[in-house]
Amino acid sequence: MIYIKEGKATEEIRENDDQVSAVVSQALKDIEQRGDAAVKEMSAKFDKWSPESFRLSEKEIEEIVSRVPEQVIEDIKFAQKNIREFAEAQLASMHDVEVENIPGVILGHKHIPVSSVGCYVPGGRYPMVASAHMSVLTAKVAGVGRVIACTPPINGEIPEATITAMHLAGADEIYLLGGIQAMGAMAIGTETIEPVDMIVGPGNAFVAEAKRQLYGRVGIDLFAGPTETLVVADETADAEMIATDLLGQGEHGPTSPCALVTTSEELAHATLKEIDRQLGILPTADVAAVSWADYGQVILVEDIEEALKVADDMAYEHVEILTENPEYFLENMTNYGCLFLGPETNVAYGDKVIGTNHTLPTKKAARYTGGLWVGKFIKTVTYQKATPEASAYIGEYAARLCQLENFAGHAEQALLRVRRYGQEG
Repeated sequence: MIYIKEGKATEEIRENDDQVSAVVSQALKDIEQRGDAAVKEMSAKFDKWSPESFRLSEKEIEEIVSRVPEQVIEDIKFAQKNIREFAEAQLASMHDVEVENIPGVILGHKHIPVSSVGCYVPGGRYPMVASAHMSVLTAKVAGVGRVIACTPPINGEIPEATITAMHLAGADEIYLLGGIQAMGAMAIGTETIEPVDMIVGPGNAFVAEAKRQLYGRVGIDLFAGPTETLVVADETADAEMIATDLLGQGEHGPTSPCALVTTSEELAHATLKEIDRQLGILPTADVAAVSWADYGQVILVEDIEEALKVADDMAYEHVEILTENPEYFLENMTNYGCLFLGPETNVAYGDKVIGTNHTLPTKKAARYTGGLWVGKFIKTVTYQKATPEASAYIGEYAARLCQLENFAGHAEQALLRVRRYGQEG
């Protein structure tokens, strides 16, 4: 493995996590103590937004939707149809289980949706309309009873397409509220916002840290860092496509890692030239250029087998496979958020429209978790029941195993059943 291009050393680019953590901690404490007053102050300070009510009324939502161009609504509905159908297929794969593992002993599990979920949809330079589909819609397909959605105003304006997407996705309550104040209000609750059981969605460093600090108090989808994109390519790939797909994700933000792992040194150098060319014309080059300079990597490997090993070690969020046999990676790769197989698909499809969820693991979390899906909104809970005869039979084993661990009270629970139900036998 040879690095043709490396990003900055980790020490150079490490964020000041302690400072972010302190700001978030104080803000959440303030929301807990002062509720709506704290939320309003933070919204006015950070978003220049201080309405009478952050929640949009049904009438306000109807007016907003009526102003959105018909083509935009049609496009949103197309994306939501794909996302809904895939989520429904995932839900259909989840089955309740009940088995009789010992005569008279019934064990089972059942799936219960979370009661209430708060979905955060980022704004700022990029109003993430698609995040409304990925979170709100998926939660509703899972069967969540109450789904609320928050998004910030953008320069004092209502992000009408985002509100429309939230509404069409089935949000029960929509709030024009962003940042730490949105996460805190949803998780902690205020006088006017009833708290939820789970919060989901991407966001900036402060939103991500708020989610981290609130985890445990509420459930979360996953800890999402800056978006990551890896392209694995051999000599059959072309430099223009690789450069386009890397820079197309690098525009997310200046700390978004992008990497190429390739078996072809010629392709590696051609891609570097093509990236330089495209940065000269890309409208978002001010962001993508920083991302590529600081976090971009080009890695040359000996063969496809080594490419697989390197890709698995990197465990990136998005992995595009531009090789002669993409199926090899589908069959053998284990650490990734989502695979994009062949030149006909790309990360932008997954981000916006094709149907798979775009909320995916970053920072090597793909080693132990997948991304957001209907199952994240569902609790798999277990139950057991037994006949009297089976209880007495199990009780003898349970009593001895409890005594082995010096749990006298546990053992007595079992022995009581042995005495009571064993006599019935």
